Amino acid sequence: MLENLIKCCKSYPAELLQALLRTAEENGVRMYLVGGTVRDCLLGRISHDLDITVSGRVLPCAQYLQREVGGGTLIDLSGPDDEAVRLVWRGEQVDLAAFRAGVKTIEEDLRLRDFTVNAMAMELSQVQSKAETAASSRRLLDPTGGLEDLRQGRVRHCPGAFAADPVRMLRGYRMCAGLGFLLDLKTKAAIARDAALIEKTAAERISYELQLIFDSPRTTETLRDMAETGLLRRLLPELYQGEGVEQPEFHHLDVLEHCFLALQMMETVIAEPERFFPGHGIKITGYLQEERVVRCLKWAALMHDVGKPVTKEIRLDKDDRVTFYGHDEVGRELFLQFADRSKWSKADAQLVGSLIAMHMHPFHLCNVQREEPVSKRAALKLCRRAEKSLMGLFLLAMSDSLASLGEKKPERMEEELLTLFATVDKMYDETIAPVLHGPRLLTGRDLIGEFHLVPGPLFAEILEELEAARVEGKVIDRTTALAWVDKYLNERVS
Repeated sequence: MLENLIKCCKSYPAELLQALLRTAEENGVRMYLVGGTVRDCLLGRISHDLDITVSGRVLPCAQYLQREVGGGTLIDLSGPDDEAVRLVWRGEQVDLAAFRAGVKTIEEDLRLRDFTVNAMAMELSQVQSKAETAASSRRLLDPTGGLEDLRQGRVRHCPGAFAADPVRMLRGYRMCAGLGFLLDLKTKAAIARDAALIEKTAAERISYELQLIFDSPRTTETLRDMAETGLLRRLLPELYQGEGVEQPEFHHLDVLEHCFLALQMMETVIAEPERFFPGHGIKITGYLQEERVVRCLKWAALMHDVGKPVTKEIRLDKDDRVTFYGHDEVGRELFLQFADRSKWSKADAQLVGSLIAMHMHPFHLCNVQREEPVSKRAALKLCRRAEKSLMGLFLLAMSDSLASLGEKKPERMEEELLTLFATVDKMYDETIAPVLHGPRLLTGRDLIGEFHLVPGPLFAEILEELEAARVEGKVIDRTTALAWVDKYLNERVS
C-alpha cells in the first residue's frame, strides 16, 4: 500500500509539491500529508485534494505558497479553536491546517481525528524524497492502527471521536457507503451508546452526510446498518411512524419495512433500467445522468408512504378494510416539513415532494388501462403534472410495486406499469411534446382581440383546454382553434 501512496503523490503537479516543500523550509515548519488524502492514496485513488497539516502558523504558509505558485484563491476555513486555510489553484485544492486543539506533535493530532483510516500521515519531505529507497522504508505515521484497518476494509473510530463531534457517527456510515467497508463492531456499539448526541448537530451538516450516502450505490445497506444502532430513528422520525403499521393484502410488510424495500428496489432498478423497462434502458439511463436525479429518486422511494400512518382508517362500511386515502398528498407535506427542518435546497425538496404526491397516479391509470385504452387526455394530464419527472415517476412506481408482494397484488402489476409507460412515453414523444413545447395556435392577445375577453383565470383554463383539444386531434390549426374557443365559450355560458 505504501507504494500506492508514493505513486499517487507523483500524480500531483510537481510545481505544486515543490512549492509546498519550499514553503515549509522558508517558514521553518514541517508539513505532513494527512487524512483522506493519505487514505485515498494508499487505496490507489487519485484525487485533486491535498490535506496538509502544518507544525506552525498556517496563514503565513498559505500566503507564501500562493506567491510561490503564482496565484490561486485563499479561503479561510478556521474555526474557533483551529486554524485552516484552503488554496484553490488550477483545479487543485490544498487544505493547510494547524495541529488540532493546540497539541504539539503530529502523533497527538492524529489521535484526535475521527477514524483510524483518516489518522495516518507522512511527512511531505519523505513523500517527495528523491532517494532511490523502497517505499516501505519511508515512515508512515500511524498511531491508531489505521493501515491495518484499511487492509481489512474496516472503519474504526478514534477514542473520544463522537463526543468531540457527533456528526462523525454519520460520517462513519458515509465512509462505509463510499469505500465499501464495514463498520467495526466496537464502533457500532459506541454509536448505539452515543446516538442521542446527533441531535446537537447542525441540520446542514447532517444533511450533507446523508446526501453523500444517498449518492452512493449502497444506500439501502447503509441505512439498514444505521437502523441497527438507533441513529436512523433519530434522523428520520417521520419514516419510523410507519413501524408496525399494517397494510392491506396488496402488501406483505408494514409501512416502515415496505419503504426500506422500495428503496432497495429503486437501487436495483437504477442499476439495471433495461431489465425492468426493456427497450427504454438507454433513454432512462440518460435521464439518470441529470444532476441530483438518482439521489432524489432514492429519497422518494424511502419516504413515499410517510403519509400512511396519519391517514390510516379501518372502514367499518367496507368489511373492516384498511385504507390510506390521501396519503400521497399528506406524505408530500410531511416530507416537505422534514426537508425544511433539514435545510434542503428548495429544488431538491420540491422534486422529491412532487414524486411522493404523484406516486399513486400510475397505479390509478393501470386500473383504467385494464378496462380500456388510456386516452390522450389522461396521458396529457399525467405529463403535465409530472413535467420533467415522468420517467422518475414510473421508476418510483416500479420500485413501489416490486416492494409489494401481498397475496392480493395483481399478478402482472410490473408488466402493466411497463405497458403504461410505453404508451404514455410514445404519446408524449409523438403528440404531447410538440403541443406543450411548440408554438401556440392562440395566445392571450388572441382571446382579447378575437373574443373581447378580460385577462383573468379564464385565460389559463381556455388555453389549457385548447392544448388538450390539440393533443386529441380536435384542433389542428389557427382556424379550428378559433372555432373551438368560440364553441367552448358558448357552451360555458349555456
